[in-house]
Amino acid sequence: MKNILFILLFTLPLFLFSQKNKEENLDNDLYIIKNDSLTIPLDEILVFKNRKFKSTTERKYYYWYYKKVHNAYPYAKLASDKMIEINKELEGVKSKRKRKKQIKKIQKYMEGEFTEQLKKLTRTEGRILIKLVNRQTGETMFDLIKEYRSGWKAFWYNSTANLFKLSLKTEYHPENEALDFIIEDILQRSFANGSLENQKPKLPIDYFDLMTIWKNIEVQKEINTYIEKYK
Repeated sequence: MKNILFILLFTLPLFLFSQKNKEENLDNDLYIIKNDSLTIPLDEILVFKNRKFKSTTERKYYYWYYKKVHNAYPYAKLASDKMIEINKELEGVKSKRKRKKQIKKIQKYMEGEFTEQLKKLTRTEGRILIKLVNRQTGETMFDLIKEYRSGWKAFWYNSTANLFKLSLKTEYHPENEALDFIIEDILQRSFANGSLENQKPKLPIDYFDLMTIWKNIEVQKEINTYIEKYK
């Protein structure tokens, strides 16, 4: 497990570069109308009904997974949060050598900041993190490593991850993967109650459509199947 956390640690800085910087459009935030008054569009607010559980055991399973998602999400969010800052630093740097040097500098900083925290992630949290990186960046960790390091590095890291029943090629599909929907459900409810900070995903996700698809999901069964598979 220590080795796979090493991989997650040293690949985390890599997927920070997976998206292009986009300037904020302030015109979308404020509209000046007659008499100098302002119209300020408000963010959409979702109001959730309390989730109903079939049993106390199902509740325990859900909140066990809830905690795992909460531990993993901040690192996936970090990838996008740092994106604009890093792209600004690399803006105008044409030299491959200088870009490589700057990337190594950022990687070293990330290692120093998050080594101890990432060591605390469990295997389940690592698996969720890989999925959430795909959610936030639109690319798998495997593709990001291949793009910013090399195909060989991506192959080697993924081969090592496979030893721990992890895959850096894993994608996030809440529309057809029950566990991914449970992750999305936890995220949306956490965004609504303020326990996690919302960040727009790179992948197109319609939570209302997902709720219709998974209205009869058996949470305990899905999580228990996962535990049995990877124990």
